[in-house]
Amino acid sequence: MKAIEDEVRAVNEAFYRAFRERDPDAMDAIWARGAPVACVHPGMPVMVGRNAVLRSWRGILTHPDAPQLGCSDVEVYLLGTSAFVTCLEAANEGPPRLIATNVYTLEDGRWRMVHHHAAPLSTETSSQRAARRRPKDPSTLN
Repeated sequence: MKAIEDEVRAVNEAFYRAFRERDPDAMDAIWARGAPVACVHPGMPVMVGRNAVLRSWRGILTHPDAPQLGCSDVEVYLLGTSAFVTCLEAANEGPPRLIATNVYTLEDGRWRMVHHHAAPLSTETSSQRAARRRPKDPSTLN
Protein backbone atom coordinates (compact mmCIF):
# COMPACT_ATOMS: atom_id res chain seq x y z
CA MET A 1 0.00 0.00 0.00
CA LYS A 2 2.87 2.38 0.74
CA ALA A 3 4.14 2.11 -2.85
CA ILE A 4 0.69 2.96 -4.23
CA GLU A 5 0.36 5.86 -1.81
CA ASP A 6 3.76 7.13 -2.99
CA GLU A 7 2.60 6.93 -6.64
CA VAL A 8 -0.48 9.03 -5.84
CA ARG A 9 1.61 11.49 -3.83
CA ALA A 10 4.01 11.80 -6.80
CA VAL A 11 1.26 12.57 -9.32
CA ASN A 12 -0.22 15.08 -6.87
CA GLU A 13 3.17 16.79 -6.64
CA ALA A 14 3.39 16.73 -10.47
CA PHE A 15 0.06 18.58 -10.56
CA TYR A 16 1.41 21.37 -8.33
CA ARG A 17 4.73 21.42 -10.21
CA ALA A 18 2.82 21.95 -13.49
CA PHE A 19 1.02 24.83 -11.78
CA ARG A 20 4.24 26.38 -10.38
CA GLU A 21 6.05 26.02 -13.69
CA ARG A 22 3.02 27.24 -15.66
CA ASP A 23 3.26 24.22 -17.91
CA PRO A 24 -0.02 23.55 -19.77
CA ASP A 25 1.37 20.41 -21.45
CA ALA A 26 2.38 18.89 -18.10
CA MET A 27 -1.06 19.79 -16.72
CA ASP A 28 -2.70 18.10 -19.71
CA ALA A 29 -0.69 14.91 -19.08
CA ILE A 30 -1.98 14.67 -15.50
CA TRP A 31 -5.71 14.70 -16.30
CA ALA A 32 -7.65 11.54 -17.23
CA ARG A 33 -8.41 10.91 -20.87
CA GLY A 34 -11.20 8.34 -20.65
CA ALA A 35 -12.77 8.91 -17.25
CA PRO A 36 -15.12 11.85 -16.67
CA VAL A 37 -13.39 14.91 -15.17
CA ALA A 38 -14.53 17.99 -13.29
CA CYS A 39 -12.86 20.97 -11.63
CA VAL A 40 -13.90 23.69 -9.19
CA HIS A 41 -11.59 26.69 -8.91
CA PRO A 42 -12.13 28.96 -5.88
CA GLY A 43 -15.26 31.04 -6.29
CA MET A 44 -16.13 29.46 -9.64
CA PRO A 45 -18.86 27.05 -10.72
CA VAL A 46 -18.03 23.45 -11.51
CA MET A 47 -16.51 22.77 -14.92
CA VAL A 48 -17.27 19.39 -16.42
CA GLY A 49 -15.44 17.65 -19.24
CA ARG A 50 -11.80 17.41 -20.16
CA ASN A 51 -11.92 20.20 -22.76
CA ALA A 52 -13.53 22.72 -20.39
CA VAL A 53 -11.22 21.80 -17.52
CA LEU A 54 -8.03 22.01 -19.57
CA ARG A 55 -9.18 25.25 -21.22
CA SER A 56 -9.51 26.75 -17.72
CA TRP A 57 -6.03 25.54 -16.75
CA ARG A 58 -4.50 26.93 -19.94
CA GLY A 59 -6.08 30.29 -19.12
CA ILE A 60 -4.69 30.22 -15.58
CA LEU A 61 -1.24 28.95 -16.47
CA THR A 62 -0.69 31.42 -19.31
CA HIS A 63 -1.95 34.43 -17.34
CA PRO A 64 0.96 36.75 -16.45
CA ASP A 65 -0.29 37.18 -12.86
CA ALA A 66 -0.85 33.48 -12.14
CA PRO A 67 0.49 32.69 -8.66
CA GLN A 68 3.15 30.14 -7.84
CA LEU A 69 1.02 27.56 -6.03
CA GLY A 70 2.30 24.94 -3.64
CA CYS A 71 0.68 22.46 -1.29
CA SER A 72 1.32 21.23 2.21
CA ASP A 73 -0.31 18.93 4.75
CA VAL A 74 -0.81 16.29 2.06
CA GLU A 75 -2.93 13.30 3.05
CA VAL A 76 -3.48 10.39 0.62
CA TYR A 77 -6.54 8.12 0.82
CA LEU A 78 -6.66 4.94 -1.26
CA LEU A 79 -9.92 3.47 -2.57
CA GLY A 80 -8.90 0.56 -4.78
CA THR A 81 -8.37 1.96 -8.26
CA SER A 82 -9.23 5.47 -7.08
CA ALA A 83 -7.61 7.76 -4.56
CA PHE A 84 -8.06 11.23 -3.20
CA VAL A 85 -5.67 13.72 -1.69
CA THR A 86 -6.46 16.53 0.70
CA CYS A 87 -4.00 19.38 1.11
CA LEU A 88 -3.58 23.06 1.85
CA GLU A 89 -2.63 25.43 -0.94
CA ALA A 90 -0.47 28.52 -0.60
CA ALA A 91 0.32 31.09 -3.26
CA ASN A 92 3.75 32.63 -3.74
CA GLU A 93 5.21 30.95 -0.62
CA GLY A 94 2.67 32.67 1.65
CA PRO A 95 0.56 30.98 4.30
CA PRO A 96 -2.09 28.50 3.13
CA ARG A 97 -5.27 30.27 2.06
CA LEU A 98 -7.03 27.40 0.26
CA ILE A 99 -7.94 23.82 0.97
CA ALA A 100 -8.06 21.34 -1.89
CA THR A 101 -9.27 17.87 -2.69
CA ASN A 102 -7.71 16.12 -5.68
CA VAL A 103 -9.21 12.87 -6.94
CA TYR A 104 -7.28 10.36 -9.02
CA THR A 105 -8.15 7.16 -10.85
CA LEU A 106 -5.96 4.43 -12.24
CA GLU A 107 -6.23 4.74 -16.02
CA ASP A 108 -4.09 2.64 -18.38
CA GLY A 109 -1.70 1.85 -15.53
CA ARG A 110 -1.17 5.50 -14.52
CA TRP A 111 -2.77 7.59 -11.81
CA ARG A 112 -4.64 10.44 -13.47
CA MET A 113 -6.61 13.31 -12.02
CA VAL A 114 -10.38 13.27 -12.43
CA HIS A 115 -11.33 16.07 -10.05
CA HIS A 116 -9.76 19.13 -8.41
CA HIS A 117 -11.68 21.29 -5.97
CA ALA A 118 -10.07 24.23 -4.18
CA ALA A 119 -11.85 26.62 -1.83
CA PRO A 120 -10.88 29.26 0.74
CA LEU A 121 -10.01 28.01 4.19
CA SER A 122 -12.82 28.76 6.60
CA THR A 123 -10.59 28.46 9.67
CA GLU A 124 -6.97 29.08 10.51
CA THR A 125 -4.53 26.21 10.28
CA SER A 126 -2.65 25.18 13.42
CA SER A 127 0.56 26.80 12.11
CA GLN A 128 -1.30 30.07 11.44
CA ARG A 129 -2.75 30.02 14.99
CA ALA A 130 0.70 29.37 16.46
CA ALA A 131 2.25 32.23 14.47
CA ARG A 132 -0.53 34.58 15.60
CA ARG A 133 0.01 33.63 19.25
CA ARG A 134 3.78 33.95 19.06
CA PRO A 135 4.87 37.21 20.72
CA LYS A 136 6.41 39.73 18.36
CA ASP A 137 8.98 40.57 21.03
CA PRO A 138 10.61 37.40 22.45
CA SER A 139 11.03 39.11 25.83
CA THR A 140 7.24 39.48 26.10
CA LEU A 141 5.75 36.78 28.28
CA ASN A 142 2.08 37.53 27.72
